Amino acid sequence: MVQKMIFSLTRNELLAIENGMKREPNDVELAIFDAQWSEHCSYKSSRSLLSLLPTRGKRVILGPGYDAGILDIDNNQIITIHIESHNHPSAIDPYGGAATGVGGVLRDILGVGTRPIAILDSLRFGDIEKSSHSRWLFKNVVRGIADYGNCVGVPTIGGEVEFDESYERNCLVDVVCLGLGRRKEVVLAEASHPGDILILVGGRTGRDGIHGSSFASRDLASGSDERSAVQIPDPLTKKIILEATLKAHSNGYVRGLKDLGGGGLACALLEIADKGRSGLDVDLSRIHVREDGMSPAEILISESQERMLFVVKDEFKGEVSAIFRRYHIQYSIIGKVTGSRRLVIRVNEAKVADVPVDLAARAPLQIWPSKRPKYLDSEGSIEKPPLPRNINETIIRVISSPNLASKKWVYEQFDYDVGLHTVLKPGDSGASVLRITNDKFIAISLDGRPNHCYRNPRQGAMSTVAEAARNTIAVGAEPIALVDHLQFGNPSDPEVFWTLSESIKGIAAYCRFFDLPCVGGKVSFYNEDADTNRAIKPTPVIAVLGLLKGARQIRSRKLTRNGRMIVLVGLTENELGGSEYYRYIHEISGGIPPKLDFDRERGAQRLVGDAVRVGLLDAIDDCSSGGLIAAISKMCIAGRIGAHIELEKILSDCKRWDDLLFSESQSRFVVTLDPDNYQGLANIAKNHQIPCSVIGNVEGNKLMLTNNGDEIFSEDVYTLEKTSNDKIPSIMGH
Repeated sequence: MVQKMIFSLTRNELLAIENGMKREPNDVELAIFDAQWSEHCSYKSSRSLLSLLPTRGKRVILGPGYDAGILDIDNNQIITIHIESHNHPSAIDPYGGAATGVGGVLRDILGVGTRPIAILDSLRFGDIEKSSHSRWLFKNVVRGIADYGNCVGVPTIGGEVEFDESYERNCLVDVVCLGLGRRKEVVLAEASHPGDILILVGGRTGRDGIHGSSFASRDLASGSDERSAVQIPDPLTKKIILEATLKAHSNGYVRGLKDLGGGGLACALLEIADKGRSGLDVDLSRIHVREDGMSPAEILISESQERMLFVVKDEFKGEVSAIFRRYHIQYSIIGKVTGSRRLVIRVNEAKVADVPVDLAARAPLQIWPSKRPKYLDSEGSIEKPPLPRNINETIIRVISSPNLASKKWVYEQFDYDVGLHTVLKPGDSGASVLRITNDKFIAISLDGRPNHCYRNPRQGAMSTVAEAARNTIAVGAEPIALVDHLQFGNPSDPEVFWTLSESIKGIAAYCRFFDLPCVGGKVSFYNEDADTNRAIKPTPVIAVLGLLKGARQIRSRKLTRNGRMIVLVGLTENELGGSEYYRYIHEISGGIPPKLDFDRERGAQRLVGDAVRVGLLDAIDDCSSGGLIAAISKMCIAGRIGAHIELEKILSDCKRWDDLLFSESQSRFVVTLDPDNYQGLANIAKNHQIPCSVIGNVEGNKLMLTNNGDEIFSEDVYTLEKTSNDKIPSIMGH
């Protein structure tokens, strides 16, 4: 049964199409425009702001605008990186939505001719302690990612999981993928040579995923069950396509390559024609389909999974076809490249659509009004809550809250060792490390700080980038690039659009100051409940990529030896706004969030980087979410060894123990070192004008806190580990 086409084009967009085509478009042509001009595919509400982001750098080969960013890591090797989301599909079908989200980002990496080598995920759900719906989403999203990644054979090596009531109706499922290849073998999504042929490879085209890009470009309503917009995952087919694609590419047969994702074949065709400054002539009757009776529009905008579009020189079509047959993959030669600058669609040679590529590939910009949210007027007006009476209980509750507790329940479902690239496993540090060669490594950290962005979008976004960068530095790497995923509510809401604008300006300011290019990203709007108009908190998610040379430079958060000195790099200030402590213990969402000082941040990063290079430091961890106590407890648990911390030695203007322990001030690291190395660290700190305080020692099997000699907290590390590890399974009923 042919689905009725329902279009989301505005009146002004329809007029622009008619004026550009000099006639009324037919339904097939409208379907093409509807997909390509959707928010999901066109970035029409964010393109003008995204231009603020610096995209060039000494290692950047290819930045935003293609399927993946490409970075030079020396010796003719490249790393490719991309971030994608499947938020709306995962809210309807968490298993299938998450699995196909992984499949999509794997295709993006494959689409530039590189082999996917690692996956990371950033997941956000409602309060799983209160909501069975959020527990259901959480369980099935994790299972979808695990099953797909494990089946394809690409390790899921890290990420983050966070819970907040604003994600109750709109979970966020972000996936980052890294690829490895050689610089001379890069292939792009371009059709530049008239006469080349187009081959559609992979799964059959069906009705799943129809209107998927439009579905992702509007709010979710209660009872929404648009399962036809959710694609069907097939990881076994993906594995075969991956190998066949790399084989065809390695033989030099492929001139252009494009995955079929949002907008399906329609958007893939437009992109390769636009980027190649060409036209295309395609016959839909040649496409292998899953269902009889599909209309031309359905075939064009279907988002059926596991499909790739190849551009091949005509003389090589026999060789390429032989490779696909050898791998038992279905393929169809569907058309050719022309010089017309038009996308012509036929069915059995009869023309059913003819659109100008220049018109269809570029949706008109949408500029929305912008207004600072009213809730920010009360940013600093909250009264400080009273000190909790029970210090032990408060500390245990915070460090074992669902947001800070171990995510072992999650990553134990992933095969994070497959491929033998993984050096630091999930939980070892705030960043993951992959071996590229015996002395070359890639580090990556994936972070989001929505509670800080909610209180101050610009500062929160800057702090998110800073945290991800510090995590890569803490494992011994030098940050070389980032990708971002910007997730917000409805852009037509002036307050939402203001938070987007402020967040992008914050990221751009950080990138400019630190010379850190943004090589790709994604914008996801309409993460909002259509019934209540309640949007998620502003959620920029940042992945920072780092390069590390020499295995001896690698560090983790694991405490190692008794007698090591514990040093806090940076100042602890009275900055509890947006903290996990305020949120979880006091149920406070207000307060002044931490502010990032660029000079101080640069000094702290360089201090730690220099100290690692000269071999002064043992364990290192970024000090951020959950504050000092969260960092110290994770270090103890990772190393299964105790520590004694003396609060009075912390450099701070804070007067209360909860400020000292739970403040999420920026530009801080916790490091350990041999006491004989302290003077060397002090000299480097002086050079960078960054304060350091010796706050304790690694010792015993307990984490103990004292204040002016009085013990205020003491807990066995084994108990801390068990409490942290058991939190998520107990909530999930395991």
